[in-house]
Amino acid sequence: MPDNAAEPEIVHRVILKAGQEDRLLAGHLWVFSNEVREVAGKAPPEAGDLAIVTTAGGRELGLAFYNPKSLIAARMLTRSPAEPIDGDFFRRRLADAIASREAAYPGENAYRLCFGESDGLPGLVVDRYGSILVLQVMSAGIERRLPLVQAALEELLSPKGIYLKNDHRVRALEGLPLECKTLAGSIPEKVAIVEGGMRFTAPVGEGQKTGHYFDQRDNRAFLRPYFAGRSVLDLYCYTGGFAIHAAKGGAKSVYALDSSGPAVALARENAKLNGVEGAVSVDEGDAEQALESFARLEQPFKPDFILVDPPSLVPARKHLPKAIRLYAKLNTLAMKALPRGGLLATATCSHHVSREAFVDMLRQAQAKAQRPITMLSLRGQAADHPILLAMPETEYLHFALLRMD
Repeated sequence: MPDNAAEPEIVHRVILKAGQEDRLLAGHLWVFSNEVREVAGKAPPEAGDLAIVTTAGGRELGLAFYNPKSLIAARMLTRSPAEPIDGDFFRRRLADAIASREAAYPGENAYRLCFGESDGLPGLVVDRYGSILVLQVMSAGIERRLPLVQAALEELLSPKGIYLKNDHRVRALEGLPLECKTLAGSIPEKVAIVEGGMRFTAPVGEGQKTGHYFDQRDNRAFLRPYFAGRSVLDLYCYTGGFAIHAAKGGAKSVYALDSSGPAVALARENAKLNGVEGAVSVDEGDAEQALESFARLEQPFKPDFILVDPPSLVPARKHLPKAIRLYAKLNTLAMKALPRGGLLATATCSHHVSREAFVDMLRQAQAKAQRPITMLSLRGQAADHPILLAMPETEYLHFALLRMD
């Protein structure tokens, strides 16, 4: 298909059950399989086909990717059923996403460039590491149009390399295989980036996310003034983002811990890159076991600032009750480990945990810790992870700063 060509004639119409259109009319972008009455067309639909979504009465609501294999049956692309989904479409959407990031982070070239539905490209994640791009494709519709996405990115940014990191479990729900490979150019094992004036080495294609936690960048910057003069314990430190911000923010000392040996090695490398290796100590270990020891006041290091930023503990909604109990346990232990006046920065990163559930979990932890606590700030994900107001699924990171009173 030529880069600028429109899709062939659309042969599918996804007809909703009566009364199922309200959420879409309000701005949500997903149609679930149990909301579909029938799919009409000249041929059986295939994963990633285009389809017009209509109400039971025939009102056209827009154009979507359709996937008969997925619980998310349709992902809305545009409210205009006649809009071509071609090279120009992807260039426009990606250009808008880039402009949004450049406005939020002027002068920087490392950020989440595209956040799927929030940028009008359902199932596409693009992280920018300077001249290197890392893509994650989580919808069959994007998978089938990956050449158009690649062409648009190459035209807009002229990257030296594009890496495809398709190892997310969501792909299995879309009927897509897991694979990681170089899509274009050459990909280094590690890439250097700058975030807020600090230097980090990210393992492109390896480790968690795509190599760096861009979603916490605004929270790292927010905490800088609070670190001054503190003894900081950074749990689940990954490659040292919070730990290095703490040291640069004037912390007396920083002890960071992660269960991944490669992450620990990179955290040490990043501390050296920023000239704070003397203030930051990084070890490999289990955060939960460490917290239990700190809560019993058994450690010689006495923190008055603890960071608890675990990876997602909720792979599916059925795991939510168990995950909430573990989040509460971790935060209870941290609260017990801190002195009066100590600070706790804590986060969750699963869209299954709502903001209300997050705050309620913290109240449960406070009750178990049996001490007065003030919430100084309640925050979320960085600006390069925009939230669609009508789509709660796009809000997944919750972050709080608490003071022990």
